[in-house]
This record gives sequence, structure tokens and C-alpha cells, in this order.
Amino acid sequence: MTELIRLTKVSKVFPDGHGKELEILTDVNLSFEQGESYCIVGRSGSGKSTLLHLLGGLDHPSSGEVFFEGRSIFTLSPDEIANWRAKSLGFVFQAHHLLPDFTALENTMIPQLILERPQGPARERATKLLIRLGLEHRLHHRPSALSGGEQQRVAIARALVNEPQLVLADEPTGNLDPKTGQTVAELLAEICIQEQRTLILVTHSPDLASQMNHQLRLQNSHFSLLKD
Repeated sequence: MTELIRLTKVSKVFPDGHGKELEILTDVNLSFEQGESYCIVGRSGSGKSTLLHLLGGLDHPSSGEVFFEGRSIFTLSPDEIANWRAKSLGFVFQAHHLLPDFTALENTMIPQLILERPQGPARERATKLLIRLGLEHRLHHRPSALSGGEQQRVAIARALVNEPQLVLADEPTGNLDPKTGQTVAELLAEICIQEQRTLILVTHSPDLASQMNHQLRLQNSHFSLLKD
């Protein structure tokens, strides 16, 4: 196995509004391997989303380091970290955040166009992903004409279109009914496995957690291994 991303002695502290500090993560040491899938479970407010934000360089740890392919991401300049994030990471959130004035295909192409990829290959990659996600008849529909499950599939395609090494998913099925959520989750896991993406997913769903290779529980700012 090849290590992709690692947290070393990472802690995260937030002010509690009363002049004290609330420690969300304490001295976390975790590593995630290339091509593996991981699920993080824990109660609301335990720090699961905070962990994803640190892994994605969206927030800084109070102490400790996050290494991607052996390099500390927080030694990068703001431009370098933005470029790294655009090329190497895909994000899937509970809310899909699709742009309402663009079609499913256009929304999926946007990350490629941001990196100034040619429109032809960008369109081809986006189309293939949307077809794999069962949206071949919805390519030219805007979000308002799509169901919640279809919108989330577009969000998954958008996250995967740049062929990122790491996919971070924060409650990706939280706004969907159980049946639709199960279908969407299975598609996300299937594509990440086929394309050898590292998937780190936060969820409250036991069914979704069971589909991942590894399961971790976050409780009282520490991690324990549930499945390996």
C-alpha cells in the first residue's frame, strides 16, 4: 500500500464563546492509503467535518501537520494550495452546490475548465461520468429540473471529473431518502474503487459505512478503529 495523506499530531481548538477553548481534535495520528475507502462515524459535532476540512486544506490545524504525498500542505502558498486542491481533490458535500443557470453537463465540466483544459476532452470526460452515474438522459437539464438524487449524482461527477487522487465526502446522502441515498453511495464507492481514488467519507448511515474498506469512530476528540 502507498500512503497518500497523513495527519501527524494534529489538534484543532475553537473558542467556545465564553473565553475558553473547545478542543475538537486531540493529537490525531492517521494515515490514508492510495485507492482505499474510509468511513468516519461519530455523533454530530464530534469533529468529523473539521477533519475533512483539515485534510482538504480548507482549515488549518491548531497544531500538527497534514502531509500529502510526503509534503506538508500548509507549507504551500495560497496559490499553490488552491492549485493542489483543484488538481488532487474532489469534494462531495451534503448540499450539492450546483450552479442553477448551468446544465448537468456544464456543472460537471466546470472544474476542468478552471484548470484551462480543452473543452473537447473536458466535455468527453464529464459526459462519460454522467452516463456512468445513470444520467445519460439528463445531461442538458438544469438543476431545477433534476431530482435530489440526480443533483447529487451531478455533484459526484463534478468531484471526480479532474481525476483527483483524494475524494472527500461529507454526509453525501444526508439529504436523500434511504433508497436513493443507497444508490448514490454505491455509485460513488464503485467509481472510486474502479478509478483507484482514495475516498474518505463522513456519514451517520450504517449501511453506507459498511461499504467502505475501513471504518473509524471519532469520539471525545480521539479516533478508534471499527473495521480494517
